[in-house]
Amino acid sequence: MTTMKTGATAVLNGTAATIMGATGRPLREFAVPARLNGVGPARIIALCNQKGGVGKTTTSINLGASLAHYGRKVLAIDFDPQGALSAGLGIFTHDVPNIYDLLLGTVKDAHEAIQTTSVEGLDIIPANIDLSAAEVHLVNEVAREQVLARVLRQVVDEYDVILIDCQPSLGILTVNALTAAHGVLIPLECEFFALRGVALLVETIDKVKDRLNPALVLDGILPTMYDSRTLHSREVLERAVERFGDQVFDTVISRTVKFPDASVAASPILQFAPEHAASAAYLQFARELIARGAVA
Repeated sequence: MTTMKTGATAVLNGTAATIMGATGRPLREFAVPARLNGVGPARIIALCNQKGGVGKTTTSINLGASLAHYGRKVLAIDFDPQGALSAGLGIFTHDVPNIYDLLLGTVKDAHEAIQTTSVEGLDIIPANIDLSAAEVHLVNEVAREQVLARVLRQVVDEYDVILIDCQPSLGILTVNALTAAHGVLIPLECEFFALRGVALLVETIDKVKDRLNPALVLDGILPTMYDSRTLHSREVLERAVERFGDQVFDTVISRTVKFPDASVAASPILQFAPEHAASAAYLQFARELIARGAVA
């Protein structure tokens, strides 16, 4: 059973003082989770934000690797025509079955599109630029918002977690991801315009919940690209906590050059720089998700 300890303390001049985290709340420690006895059924989490460059793919890669590190079997779905998730995990995407083929039904068995990665316990269904044509093809489909959900039903019992890396838009592909998901994770760049867009995304989530997927919940908002040296970053994080409260995770992902370096190396930060603070941050985030019950 995972435990969560609230209010870490430090001794200063002989007096115990509560350590505050970047979110302005008492710093919490999340215990290393116990290994699971079996596999599945998976909890499906969509990583969404209609603004690009906020850390969706970086989080998909590194959260997936961190959950696998703690013994969870993870399937990552590249649901962005740019194919950044596939590239970031070093996966070849041309002339192989991919998520586009599964959506259109040219490949019937989802297992044919699953590829293993360099991370033990982390698999991926890749994507490439072909996926950009999916919206046109899905327009005339019956129950077009549920196509991805039908695909994932084939493999849901074989994984503990399925992470869907969405494209930066609120089109039919993202609606498909939200319809298939149990929860939504919003990476939020600590920048003012990114914060403004979250309200629109939450509104879209509410519409999907109301009309297509009543079980959908907002798992939380993950602050990314945080720079404690700038007043702007600190103010955006403060406003996010004021607006969304405990829906903002305690874990905060700081800006570092190690993330683009790891992307070039096609490796999660946990492999590329295991001793770096960025690696520790994503391991903490995986523990926090498990402690909150968003992941088994």
